[in-house]
Amino acid sequence: MLLRLALCSRLQSRSLRSNVCPHFVRAVSQSKFPLTRSHGKSFVHRSELKQAKRIVVKLGSAVVTRGDECGLALGRLASIVEQVAVLQNQGREMMIVTSGAVAFGKQRLRHEILLSQSVRQALHSGQNQLKEMSVPVLEARACAAAGQSGLMALYEAMFTQYSTCTAQILVTNLDFHDEQKRRNLNSTLHELLRMNIVPIINTNDAVVPPPVPNSDLQGVNVISIKDNDSLAARLAVEMKADLLIALSDVKGLYDSPPGSDDAKLIDIFYPGDQQSITYGTKSRVGIGGMEAKVKAALWALQGGTSVVIANGTHPKVTGHVIADIVEGKKVGTFFSEVKPAGPTIEQQTEMARQGGRTLASLLPDQRGEIIYCLADLLTEKKEEILSANKRDLELATASGRLSLPMLNRLSLSSSKLNSLAIGLRQIAVSSRDSVGQVLRRTRVANNLELEQITVPIGVLLVIFESRPDCLPQVSALAIASGNALLLKGGKEAANTNKILHQLTQEALSIHGVKDACQLVSTREEVEDLCRLDKLIDLIIPRGSSQLVREIQKAAKGIPVLGHSEGVCHVYIDADASIDKALDIIKDSKCDYPAACNAMETLLIHRDLLRTPMFDQIIDMLRVEQVKIHAGPRFASYLTFSPSEVKSLRTEYGDLECCIEVVDSMQDAVDHIHKYGSSHTDVIVTDNEETAEQFLQQLDSACVFWNASSRFADGYRFGLGAEVGISTARIHARGPVGLEGLLTTKWVLRGEGHTVADFSEQGSMKYLHENIPVPQRNLN
Repeated sequence: MLLRLALCSRLQSRSLRSNVCPHFVRAVSQSKFPLTRSHGKSFVHRSELKQAKRIVVKLGSAVVTRGDECGLALGRLASIVEQVAVLQNQGREMMIVTSGAVAFGKQRLRHEILLSQSVRQALHSGQNQLKEMSVPVLEARACAAAGQSGLMALYEAMFTQYSTCTAQILVTNLDFHDEQKRRNLNSTLHELLRMNIVPIINTNDAVVPPPVPNSDLQGVNVISIKDNDSLAARLAVEMKADLLIALSDVKGLYDSPPGSDDAKLIDIFYPGDQQSITYGTKSRVGIGGMEAKVKAALWALQGGTSVVIANGTHPKVTGHVIADIVEGKKVGTFFSEVKPAGPTIEQQTEMARQGGRTLASLLPDQRGEIIYCLADLLTEKKEEILSANKRDLELATASGRLSLPMLNRLSLSSSKLNSLAIGLRQIAVSSRDSVGQVLRRTRVANNLELEQITVPIGVLLVIFESRPDCLPQVSALAIASGNALLLKGGKEAANTNKILHQLTQEALSIHGVKDACQLVSTREEVEDLCRLDKLIDLIIPRGSSQLVREIQKAAKGIPVLGHSEGVCHVYIDADASIDKALDIIKDSKCDYPAACNAMETLLIHRDLLRTPMFDQIIDMLRVEQVKIHAGPRFASYLTFSPSEVKSLRTEYGDLECCIEVVDSMQDAVDHIHKYGSSHTDVIVTDNEETAEQFLQQLDSACVFWNASSRFADGYRFGLGAEVGISTARIHARGPVGLEGLLTTKWVLRGEGHTVADFSEQGSMKYLHENIPVPQRNLN
């Protein structure tokens, strides 16, 4: 065994450079945490990877080398070094198994050969023959010998930037099979890790024999070092590593060769699934290939080390791929020995899509029957539902993690269930004229007719917090609109959600479409669900503004329907009635403070200050125990004012509100446009002209005159229920009911028509005549 220990100067401060990714800044800002784990069994789920202390990172040839296979991908390598250094500084023990010596040596030798040839030819043959120079085929072992020192020097220079020391170790197969050498290697690695040094290991390619087919990877106790995949696996097991991250030039393991039409990335791979995949060709460089990676990964898994194979070359993910894997995010293929009992989220989505297509093909009355059945089950199984909800409330109260408003949202009652049942029956009635409704008919030409008809959107993912009553509402709307549904509820409502989902599937079963509604019960993170852009058509978040913002940020490839905040305003005009003002303010703020349509800012016309009306408003809010925050202008009028508001864009979600003063209706509109969230805003006035100007000028999803902001609700609008309130500018806005879950398609019926028939030499002409569409029976 050849060992070269390269120690860099150890700095007391472990400051990172300013180009560190935000992922890492957050991680390093946390204090170092002790990671202790008894080795012996691999992790069962990705989320457990956060506990990994000893990690081996294997960098494949395709990751380390440039596309021309001559030289190193320096930018890519620098980002990987950065991630490893950050994890090391967290208190983890990092080891790197690297390729790249051959490529680096090839670059050096090629340069030397070209330089030598150019000099010789210039001296003997003249400049005119320089173009005919060719580089001979370079022997790999010679390239490795020439490139190894330069590769290590590069690693040393990069890690030094993060005050991290490195050591180089070159190994061969004999170092593992000779007992004495194996113990020496083990001892050296443990000593390096103890001294907080990152070992960088590579096969000694200058002396290894040419690669031969793997023949001994099936055994648990023996594995030959034929390439860096087998080296990384053997090293991980030898050192009792918790995690092996194998980076290559593919996203992970596919069920068929990547690039083929039906190839699907395998999220979790189990030892028993080997027969279900077909391997493709090797990567452009290296000697392993995916089959060698899988065999090595399974060998490491049997030895107690968890394995993830992921892409380390894609520019969009390379800068955080290692950190994402350690954080338990859904990256690459995770190898697990324990197969979960239920279907994966991808399988659930496929089941939902197939069930949704069958649901959409049912007759409208059949979909209505399913919803009526669900409404009846809510009342028939009331005691079971409330019992499950009681268990959730007890667990949530005991944990102390939920605020009072969140506990109120979690709680169900008999009256809530009765209201839900009434709303579901309204949806059942409206479902008769939803899917397949003809919106427009056009006679394009003789015997060529075009129709625009309503169709379901597809697969909906609804993510909701502490709102179990959301589940039957959204389910009924999805059934009425023929959409497939994935439901991801908060764990605080797990028992209630489970029984409500069972009742929903029981109702769907009367027409054989049980699979159309799926409850995601796996430990999937929301961010992982938002990446399923090829499986999910629309995401609907129901919860806090923070949840909605996180989903909008994560779901870059999937549309999100919703609003991130509910900063609703009530403006009291100079011509307002005192009775109307008091009732509307009280109802908007105090009826349900946690709702997204509750008033958060009260705007008062300047002329009402120091009037009996203003005093009565303040007295009423105090009686209702509403905490008042003063806006900047309001505070300037008072000698002793309430606490000044920190932000005029605050959504309190509790018995708190901001009061601010405005000079006019136009000033109120300008204030709302600047600080509001385009959700719901109200004017209270007896001046019709002022009210109409407010209604026309204000650009919010819901704008009310002399009515509480709490009316912004699908049930109160007569929609039966809502999937949420949208502040978007397109598709659906305001409370989104049944119609907001539909899109359209165009159906053209002809008799052999061709576009050529309508050319200048053709025999037909466009008519584009509107054909009357039968009116729906709104009763």
